[in-house]
Amino acid sequence: MSDLQSTARFSDRVDDYVRYRPDYPPALLEWLQREQGVNADWRVADVGAGTGISSKLFLDAGYRVTAVEPNAPMRAAAEHWLQAYENFDAVGGKANATGLPDASVDLVTVAQAFHWFDEETTRREFARILRPGGLAAIWWNSRRLTGTRFLEGYEALLQQFGTDYTSVAERYADDARMRHWYGAGFRGSASFQHAQRLDFEALRGRLMSSSYAPQVGHPQHEPMLQALRELFDNCAEHGTVSFDYDTRIFAGHLA
Repeated sequence: MSDLQSTARFSDRVDDYVRYRPDYPPALLEWLQREQGVNADWRVADVGAGTGISSKLFLDAGYRVTAVEPNAPMRAAAEHWLQAYENFDAVGGKANATGLPDASVDLVTVAQAFHWFDEETTRREFARILRPGGLAAIWWNSRRLTGTRFLEGYEALLQQFGTDYTSVAERYADDARMRHWYGAGFRGSASFQHAQRLDFEALRGRLMSSSYAPQVGHPQHEPMLQALRELFDNCAEHGTVSFDYDTRIFAGHLA
């Protein structure tokens, strides 16, 4: 993880992350409640919470949420955005050193950030902070790479201009690896369709929220944006494109 600077690499992308990153489908929380017995009495630790997108999903449903986020600018953005929620707080811990007390939470959640974690030490830390019988739920929005001209063109753009796109993309776990991580405690998985409708400004912001997109001043920045403009103009319908995902979730015990 150190060579990819997982903790610091989003610090200069917070504004775009807040405005343009996707949320998560309500069906995800419904699945946790229906299939895994999760309810609003459970205390949630949202680890790698970033700017609070995943925390808000639970806060809106009445859960008590502690966001654990090591990146100070992202954590500050979450605290500002979610300040109206009395049942929210944030701490500056890491996945393998949350700083939370033993057996203090009912549900550990990780949205989108799991591929940055050291899996072995993270598993031990989650097992420590979960109460007996508590649950860990890991999910992410997996961008579709094929299926429309836009999706295929966007993937080609990232392959051409992304600074370390291949290294980051290859870190996402497959089903077998996630089942292995849970071991005998694995309880189930599900997948949900999700999408954003983006005009060009939102598409630009969505691209620039990605840590592998070259920033202003990089020699590939302007050529990348020109290619993005061409892709958008060729694929947009009624002024927007559809940025499509499959949201994958895994749940289980870690005792």
